[in-house]
Amino acid sequence: MTVLLRPNRDNRAIVAGIGQSAVGRRLDRSGLDLTLDAVLAALADAGLDRRDIDGLACWPGHTPALPGFSPVSLTEVKEALRLELNWYTAGAEASQMSAIINACMAVASGQARHVLCFRTMTESSAMAQGTRSSVMNGVQRVNGSLSWLVPFDAPSASNWIALTASRYAHEFGLKREQLGQIALNARRNAALNPNAVYRTPVTMDDYLASRMISTPLCLYDCDVPIDGATAVIISRHDTGRDLKSQPILIDAICGPLHGRDSWDQMQDPTRFAGADAGKRLWSMTDLKPKDVDVGALYDGFSFLSLLWLEDLGFCGRGEAGAFVEGGHRIALDGELPLATGGGQLSAGRLHGMGHFCEAVLQLRGQGGERQVPGDPRVAVVSNGGGPIASAALLVRE
Repeated sequence: MTVLLRPNRDNRAIVAGIGQSAVGRRLDRSGLDLTLDAVLAALADAGLDRRDIDGLACWPGHTPALPGFSPVSLTEVKEALRLELNWYTAGAEASQMSAIINACMAVASGQARHVLCFRTMTESSAMAQGTRSSVMNGVQRVNGSLSWLVPFDAPSASNWIALTASRYAHEFGLKREQLGQIALNARRNAALNPNAVYRTPVTMDDYLASRMISTPLCLYDCDVPIDGATAVIISRHDTGRDLKSQPILIDAICGPLHGRDSWDQMQDPTRFAGADAGKRLWSMTDLKPKDVDVGALYDGFSFLSLLWLEDLGFCGRGEAGAFVEGGHRIALDGELPLATGGGQLSAGRLHGMGHFCEAVLQLRGQGGERQVPGDPRVAVVSNGGGPIASAALLVRE
């Protein structure tokens, strides 16, 4: 029998502050510059001073071998802000939400009181220089799984996810018009977000006519490489009364790895590791899918949002296409609003951290023109594809 040890009330983690830099295409600014903008915004949002920060975390850590993917190190941020840290961590062998998961454990165990988490990318600028991590120019030495994929011109997650999407469509009859609703919904919401990268309206005809990237994924099914940074401050629950902004409770959070650590050797060729994250998440809370008011589901590719709908129990296996058909149920005024700020498909890829911040804004009622009606109280945030999966439940108390 598994026994879950849940922290006491004072040790539970809250989101104390959020911040984001400018997000755009080829901003011609350093990663550290963008990171500091996001950090200072998060500190101001929380009403904290840099001297209050005693923990620091990011995913995946500095990756100089992958241009633009993660250009800023923990030590650069620490030195720039003159932080005195009791605890810090970064690492690539973890789920994309691992910085926040680790921060929650740090505050629960007394390692830190206020942990600054950040995610920075300058992929758009790197891409303009032909050096972005997913752009493979010329002959390169590769190892591991890439040694089997690159010779067949399949070096990108768009290729690997397309294989699963194709099998899913074969098994469950997914139509392109259904898949397109994820992209169209994101763009409609992005039009209401002044900080979104792409705000020009897109029709279903536009979607169906766009160039194919890797069947069945077309241009609008793929997220937008950007320059930008997001910062989130995770704090102990008992600090909430001293904060400037309304704190948001992290009711449950997880990042399991149960299946194969592979993109193409999964036991079920129609799904990814999100299924394990969904089971784990709901085992850690008294909340149910019916309690969720806002869905901030990962959309590195539109197909991933469909899988997360099923993996988190909002519909049955093979039913996601029918769930989103017409777009009404996932619209801002629908039963489960998705990608309320435009998601990664239109607002820009920050590897799920943008979704996390957008969920906090919605629960605080700070969504502006894109605010979900009806006083939302519970949001679910998911992150990842392939073997990488994490999820969290955020609650306004």
